[in-house]
Amino acid sequence: MEYGEISTYPAGYKENAGIFCHNNAWIICAEAAIGRGDQAFEYYSKIAPAYLEEISDLHRTEPYVYAQMIAGKDARRHGEAKNSWLTGTAAWNFVAISQYILGIIPDYSGLKVDPCIPKAWDGFTVSRKFRGATYNITFKNPYHVSKGVQSVTVDGNAIEGNILPVFAAGSTHEVEVVLG
Repeated sequence: MEYGEISTYPAGYKENAGIFCHNNAWIICAEAAIGRGDQAFEYYSKIAPAYLEEISDLHRTEPYVYAQMIAGKDARRHGEAKNSWLTGTAAWNFVAISQYILGIIPDYSGLKVDPCIPKAWDGFTVSRKFRGATYNITFKNPYHVSKGVQSVTVDGNAIEGNILPVFAAGSTHEVEVVLG
């Protein structure tokens, strides 16, 4: 039977029962968007190259690069990563981790901070350039929640909401975000 392009791939490869990695990041984004930080990070760790180094005999691709797909159970070489460097997987995973899990989102009005992290995390720090200014952001998670911003201070001053103001290019600002 002929099903178009999918019929040209061997069993277990690409869209013919392989694991197409490009869209996995969208699932990470969706889990974070609905507040499930533990699940979002679990999915991220299953596709991120740094977490796959231990299975290099199975994965068989560079340990620092995303693959387009991983061969499925019907493939001749089950578990083998294919088409590294030829995919949007890296770009989409960068969006998933930086904007959805770490929650640092460029917005027209300013830099939005809205993380969705694993509950076990105590917090994290990020330095982010935005429109020429540097934002040194410390996130604290004293109540061990996945999502929800309780307070934000910029240069020691509390602000309303979770959108950091736009500052002059070349300036540096200290930001503290408390989750809760």
